[in-house]
Amino acid sequence: MKASAVESGEIAKGAAPRKGLIRGLSIMDFILRIVAAIATLGSALSMGTTRETLPFATQFVKFRAVYDDIPTFVYFVTSNSIVCAYLVLSLALSFFHIVRSAAVKSRVLQVFLDTVMFGLLTTGAAAAAAIVYVAHYGNSSANWFPFCRQYNNFCERISGSLIGSFIAAVLFIILILMSAISISKH
Repeated sequence: MKASAVESGEIAKGAAPRKGLIRGLSIMDFILRIVAAIATLGSALSMGTTRETLPFATQFVKFRAVYDDIPTFVYFVTSNSIVCAYLVLSLALSFFHIVRSAAVKSRVLQVFLDTVMFGLLTTGAAAAAAIVYVAHYGNSSANWFPFCRQYNNFCERISGSLIGSFIAAVLFIILILMSAISISKH
């Protein structure tokens, strides 16, 4: 009786779509990791190369804005660089999951590390977003005036660098959910 069930394909039908689904999720995981790595690299490079000097400088005083004048932006560049390096290194594990769809322990490790990197990326992006907000709008209660009126190019670049970081954060959420689905299908 069991031989006829195997021959008719009842067991194979249940196993093949599950394996195909897991393989499809693994391929999508690989692609999303590449996109997230590009987004974090772009954010780190955009913020790390941001500087502007105002044209009305005197002989003794130059008015300039550089990203490393603000420690929050240094943390942003550092966190995005670490997450980008992690994403590039995790491509090997992601490729391993494409080849061996049945690997579960390595997926659990990857979900854990993805969650840690998501936290690092989110803290860097949120801290930088707070500073960018103050740079654009100031804070009248603390007598902090917006300086983006004087440093237009600087503020455009730091605002733009946040976009890539938040895109990568959304991609991390998707990656974690996809990995959780892959683990649950085992």
